[in-house]
Formats: sequence, structure tokens, C-alpha cells
Amino acid sequence: MRLKICGITSVRDALAAEAAGADAVGVVMFSDSPRSVTPAEAAAIFASLGPFTARVCVSATDDQADLAAMLALRPTAVQVYCDLDVPAWVRVIRGVGDARIPAGRFDALLLDGSRGSGMHCDLREAEALVRASPLPVILSGGLNPENIGAAVAAVRPYAVDVSSGVEDSPGIKNVDKMKACVMACRGVPL
Repeated sequence: MRLKICGITSVRDALAAEAAGADAVGVVMFSDSPRSVTPAEAAAIFASLGPFTARVCVSATDDQADLAAMLALRPTAVQVYCDLDVPAWVRVIRGVGDARIPAGRFDALLLDGSRGSGMHCDLREAEALVRASPLPVILSGGLNPENIGAAVAAVRPYAVDVSSGVEDSPGIKNVDKMKACVMACRGVPL
């Protein structure tokens, strides 16, 4: 099971996420979230990671200039919540709040009705999206070490995305929670 730890705000937390076994690290940009980082901070976070860790820029922006700043970081993927003109060289993860599949060019869907608030997603709706979608589905929303294994077993997503469930406070990750999440989601037989 693939796992992204999102809302990374420091090199220290990025390295801890990578050491815990995260496949991807996400940085929130152009947002009023306490997890939002500047392009310079995102660049330092991405530069600290090894070659096998995916780098994801996450933003709800609808501004092409903001997108250009994210693309300048050469991320593995961008996670967006609206239609933007994204070049073909970068993978696009489209955030959705329900099981409806939007039109457009996307490489994966991320189901998260909470957008980082820690609210739990509807697992039945998530399972329906996994069954209906021709694209990989990433499960997000309220996941933590205590519930991630059951969520993965019920939904069978392509990947999971955690943020607030592995924090001590908004933007400050907890190493033990990150390790526990990785172990819990990878312990589910597929």
C-alpha cells in the first residue's frame, strides 16, 4: 500500500516521513492553512529527500501563476481541486469531495471531503469510487494509526494520504505516529 504524508512544513519532518517509509511527501502551498509553505520552503523540503520519494505540491488555488510557481519546483505530481492548465510532464492528482468523477486530464483521484480538517471520509462512498473509477483512487480524510488499516481493508484504494492524523499540532508531525501509520496500512493483506 502506497502512502503520502501531507502537510509537511519542515525538512526535519520530511526526512522523518521518508525514514518512516512514506512513498510520497506533500507540501501545501498558496493556502491559508497552518500547513502552507512558501516556494522556498517547499524547495528545501524537496531537496532534502532521496530519489525514490515522490514530491507532491498540494493547493486549492485556481491561479495559473501559483501553479507555475509549484511547477518550478519540478514535483512528481500536483494535487489540485479545480481545473487548471497543467502541462503533460507532471502527474495530476485531482481532489474530489464525493464519488463523482470530474471531467479532465487526471492521473489519480484523491477522495477527501475534509481538505485537511481531519474529518473522516465516507468509506462506502470511497469504495464506490474505487469500483467506478478508471483512475487510481487515493483515500484521505481523518486517517490515523488507529483507523487506517480498517479503512484500507474496506476500500482497497491505490494509496492513502495522511496529514492531521500524524501530527502533534497543525504542521508539526509526530515521528511515532508516522511510523505507526506506515506499519498499519502496510500490514493489510491485499
